[in-house]
Amino acid sequence: MQKRARLIYNPTSGHEVMKRSVADILAILEQAGYEASAYQTTAEPESAKHEATRAAKDGFALVVAAGGDGTINEVVNGIAGLDKRPMMAVIPAGTTNDYARALKIPRDNPVDAAKVILKNETLKMDIGQANDKYFMNIAGGGFLTELTYEVPSDFKSIFGYLAYIVKGAEMLPQIKPIKMHLEYDEGVYDGEASLFLLGLTNSVGGFEQIAPDAQLDDGNFSLIVVKTANMAELLHLMALVVKGGKHVNDPRVIYTKTSKLVARPIESDQMMINLDGEYGGDAPMTFTNLQQHIEMYVNKEAIPDHAITTETPEELQAENQFVKEVEEISKEDIDGDGKIG
Repeated sequence: MQKRARLIYNPTSGHEVMKRSVADILAILEQAGYEASAYQTTAEPESAKHEATRAAKDGFALVVAAGGDGTINEVVNGIAGLDKRPMMAVIPAGTTNDYARALKIPRDNPVDAAKVILKNETLKMDIGQANDKYFMNIAGGGFLTELTYEVPSDFKSIFGYLAYIVKGAEMLPQIKPIKMHLEYDEGVYDGEASLFLLGLTNSVGGFEQIAPDAQLDDGNFSLIVVKTANMAELLHLMALVVKGGKHVNDPRVIYTKTSKLVARPIESDQMMINLDGEYGGDAPMTFTNLQQHIEMYVNKEAIPDHAITTETPEELQAENQFVKEVEEISKEDIDGDGKIG
């Protein structure tokens, strides 16, 4: 019996470019040896998740998630809790497309992204579990993680990751640290922090150096705890991220690897949890790395040891401009060129 593949796509992603590409993607899946069919997500909550679960239980060998990171997260949540899980493929058609960025999947053409399947290169990917939910890229808690809820999607698509910085700078004077209790493999942190992040890949909100040495299948999260909530210091840390991931050695940051994390607020502070860019509930929460949990089609030959992605000239120019502006504020040479600003 021929293997079956189910394309689950968000028709509104990427200014409806996904909808126009369905026939070509199905043809590629057929070329790869699958009997292929498509499902268009609806406005109903968790439409992609429910279809992924149905397809998995019906014996489909491959589920293809096409859309933004939110659609991919739903598909992961639809199959991660099952004992028998189909393989997955990702076709990005959203705004930031962090996950596709980490897997080296083409992000500007859904048909080119589908052609990665023809290479027949797969990797068993780590998946994060947060209480009874799952995430494939990033989890976070603390005041700074709430900024992602505040950035309109159109703003993200125009300015990319700098939207987070611009919005963040606007909100930074309001930032208050949260007292939190964090238990991880190598220790415990009890104290104030503006956020913690748990990364499965190296790409977060377009920042490609947040977790510069992230491995995709080693069973560990990259844990980052930012202890300061001072505006100037936060801008400085963001600039260190941009310039080669130098934030990991800063004393205002905890950076370590861990297979699990228990997070809860101290005293009565509420701590909202962000899972793959969306609100995922409130702490207390336990995070567990499910090692090599879902087999994914990836562009394996393009993924270097530390999964650091390449940047466009426009992205590089924007990064450099941001660093110069922070240098002028901090009066410090961050990029090592011997000049300030």
